[in-house]
Amino acid sequence: MEQKKNLCVQIPLSLHTQVCETREAAGLTTAQYITNLLIEYYEIKKNGGNQIMANNNTRTMAFQIPEDLFQRIKAHLERETQRTGRKYTQREFVLGLIEEALNEAERLAAEESSQTTGEANDSPCEAADPEEEDLPPEKL
Repeated sequence: MEQKKNLCVQIPLSLHTQVCETREAAGLTTAQYITNLLIEYYEIKKNGGNQIMANNNTRTMAFQIPEDLFQRIKAHLERETQRTGRKYTQREFVLGLIEEALNEAERLAAEESSQTTGEANDSPCEAADPEEEDLPPEKL
């Protein structure tokens, strides 16, 4: 396993709120979320600012939706773009919803599995990531 080092920075409260909301929606620890962001950033930078989709184990999903639903999504994306100050894409929105739904389904499946095998849950709280140091909330 690669050695790890702590990275602590002060960021604006509005950015902290956005990071926390997105991290929670993704079901990740702060360490996992920030690591993923940094990896993605450097991969994009390495590729001249373009996300490379080819040869990256990606697949395309395409489907039709009703016009009224499309307009609601479009309006939501515009509101989020204005709220966050950066373009919020259809791809980000749909992938976020899919990941959120799958994380919840997997969590429920794990709970059901542990209940049927007789394992007791010690705490309803998320287990602490052993790689993540205990930092005060203002450091997360």
